[in-house]
Amino acid sequence: MISAGDFRNGITIEFEGNIYQIIEFQHVKPGKGAAFVRTKLKISRAAALWKKRFVR
Repeated sequence: MISAGDFRNGITIEFEGNIYQIIEFQHVKPGKGAAFVRTKLKISRAAALWKKRFVR
C-alpha cells in the first residue's frame, strides 16, 4: 500500500479498482485543517485526466 507521502510524478497506482498514472501532484498544508495531496491522475485505459485529493 502506498501512502500520500510516497507520491511522485510518473508512478502508477491502483485506486478503486482502476490503474492510474500520477501526472502531477502537490502537497498542500493549509493554515487550518489537515494536510492533503492534490493530484492529477491519468486513467491508463483512456486519455482522460482525473483530479483527486488525498488526505495525508
